[in-house]
Amino acid sequence: MTSVRVNELISVAEQPDAAGFAAFAADGFAAVINARPDGEEPGQPGNTAEKASAATAGLAYSFVPVKGTEITEADIRAFQAAMAEAKGPVVAHCNSGTRALTLYALGEVLDGRMKPGDVEAFGQNLGFDLAGARRFLEKRAGQAAHVKAFFEPRTCSVQYVVSDPATKRCAIIDPVLDFDEMSGATGTANADAILAHIKSEGLTVEWILDTHPHADHFSAADYLHEKTGAPTAIGAHVTDVQMLWKEIYNWAALKADGSQWDRLFADGDAFEIGALKARVMFSPGHTLASVTYVVGDAAFVHDTVFTPDSGTARTDFPGGSASALWHSIQAILLLPEETRLFSGHDYQPGGRHPRWESTVTAQKSANPHIAGIDQAGFVALRQARDRTLPKPKLMLHALQVNIRGGRLPEPEENGRRYLKIPLDAL
Repeated sequence: MTSVRVNELISVAEQPDAAGFAAFAADGFAAVINARPDGEEPGQPGNTAEKASAATAGLAYSFVPVKGTEITEADIRAFQAAMAEAKGPVVAHCNSGTRALTLYALGEVLDGRMKPGDVEAFGQNLGFDLAGARRFLEKRAGQAAHVKAFFEPRTCSVQYVVSDPATKRCAIIDPVLDFDEMSGATGTANADAILAHIKSEGLTVEWILDTHPHADHFSAADYLHEKTGAPTAIGAHVTDVQMLWKEIYNWAALKADGSQWDRLFADGDAFEIGALKARVMFSPGHTLASVTYVVGDAAFVHDTVFTPDSGTARTDFPGGSASALWHSIQAILLLPEETRLFSGHDYQPGGRHPRWESTVTAQKSANPHIAGIDQAGFVALRQARDRTLPKPKLMLHALQVNIRGGRLPEPEENGRRYLKIPLDAL
């Protein structure tokens, strides 16, 4: 198996067979990065087989699968992380080596070590066509909204800062408050990382937005409101969720009027983040209150659709509806084809790296819960899948915090806060 040497850190190669991994080890490589999705062609070894071959050859192995037209910054950063973790030279492959070299070159540009205009010549010097990398950079330069994602591995949640580059104004979307269910400890490491980013970029927070009351993690909206003074907001149907869970928790004192947020958004409401125009789409199905935030050329869809290889969100929570989710997804798919869709979770199917960004086009063509499926088929598929899923382990912990905008229970006379867990309620 031959490879093309890029520099002392990395070489790129075409698809290796099992014997190729032994050859890589003999050539002095320490690690292999597989940038090729499974199932692209018959007879392809695939991630599981490659991982085993790498282990047999004594090579470290990383799986960073990408399609050439759908590369995102998350893919580029995952590729860089795999390189950084290697204890020696890396060989990265796809089918021909082009995607692997594209990921490397784009990382060099994003980090300022290569100029965008030099990318194609860089590829040509090595015998590769990197026109796709040029198109990625051109598209990125034309994007109205800048999006920074923060992946929280404990709950596989994705938090966002979306900003207007012209005015340096931003919104925080679905921030996570740390919680360890074994010890009962809370923390703010995730929220503080968001604040550190905002400070380093010189941003001003205009909004703290929740897409819905989350069932798998605590919201850090209240904490960030205290730190920044920015108003909090959520969809107006949060009051329906409050009424539902008020009964489950037997919580007579809970105000079920949405007053825990500074603004309740109705379907179609418009607002601004700096000079960016934003609007709200009511997107029920996962919960009674779910909304999508469309900000410039980006849409934050949270628990409606995930990345195309991950399908769609569950609908078996109290107030959920597979039929309602179907209609919500159809409305999202009516957005312009190149609209960037940002999901709120990624469970890393097949052991790949975390991903959270897709497009309307990619969802229509590649999401198995969407492509070629009608409403009846979707409802049947979604309900069958939901029956196999356990409830989120933090559901009963989190909802009593999140239906109050991320506020923890008030301290009792001993100064401690307590969560209330209803037994046999679900």
